[in-house]
Amino acid sequence: MPPASPGPKRVLLVEDERHIIESLVFVLEREGFAVTSVLDGEAAMLRLRSEPPDVLILDIMLPRMNGLEVLKQVRADAALRELPVVVLSAKGQPQDRRRAEEIGVQAFMTKPFANTDVVDAVRRVTGTAAA
Repeated sequence: MPPASPGPKRVLLVEDERHIIESLVFVLEREGFAVTSVLDGEAAMLRLRSEPPDVLILDIMLPRMNGLEVLKQVRADAALRELPVVVLSAKGQPQDRRRAEEIGVQAFMTKPFANTDVVDAVRRVTGTAAA
């Protein structure tokens, strides 16, 4: 992973529900993060490899490549292996959480979630203090 860049921590949000994107971009940017979003797993992998963020927020149920497959590819890529990942998913069954944790996530949240919980998780995994 590249050295931490000065300035705001960069967040890549991978989510296919536009209202969730709008809400999270708003609250994360208000808290001082620089947020980019993509709508599917394939676009996520392209963006991750071209512009690695400081943290990845990843939905599980995505078009073109599901979030668990994205996560597997991230963990298999030496340049991305240590990237902190926060999963947001409507799939909140214990086996879904366990599977994501086995692959390697720092936080797992089920939908619906509180925006403040997502902000807190991003702060925690990036070591960023409250604005």
